[in-house]
Amino acid sequence: MTTVYENARGLSRRELLKRGTVGAALIISGQAVICPRNAWALETVALKPETVATLIRMARDIYPHDQLADRFYAIAVKGQDTLAGQNAAHKKLLEEGVADLDKRAGAGGYRGLGWEDARVAILRDIEKTPFFQAIRGDLVVSLYNQKELWPIFGYEGESYSKGGYIHRGFDDIEWL
Repeated sequence: MTTVYENARGLSRRELLKRGTVGAALIISGQAVICPRNAWALETVALKPETVATLIRMARDIYPHDQLADRFYAIAVKGQDTLAGQNAAHKKLLEEGVADLDKRAGAGGYRGLGWEDARVAILRDIEKTPFFQAIRGDLVVSLYNQKELWPIFGYEGESYSKGGYIHRGFDDIEWL
């Protein structure tokens, strides 16, 4: 019996990553969360990279915007990692909160749930917890205060330096 081997080059690392990252898959490597498809990475300092990746998924589920790339959610979550490095109680809150999410989600964990509705149902169950409130409360500022996102939402920024809103469309009543 003879074995015939194909004389073709194997998959390159780049091709493997391209094929294996349908959607916005996040890869955990060392102390980093990496999104090879969209070419960004987030190095973690205090939290486990798996925890940060789950927080990124959770952030998207709490404030879902299909037009936003995951990197904006990663930037928003980075502050949680910084705070966890400064406050051991906050780090414990986040690590235990993510462990609880994974436990509630079952075998594949929270990030493994393919249906957004299933993840949102879990979030509704924990929405009164200090963990959820800490993440949601921080995200409303850390996500929406990114100036790069403002044009996507049609926000022109503060108006005081431009004379206020009164003469910049506030009194425009053409829509009636």
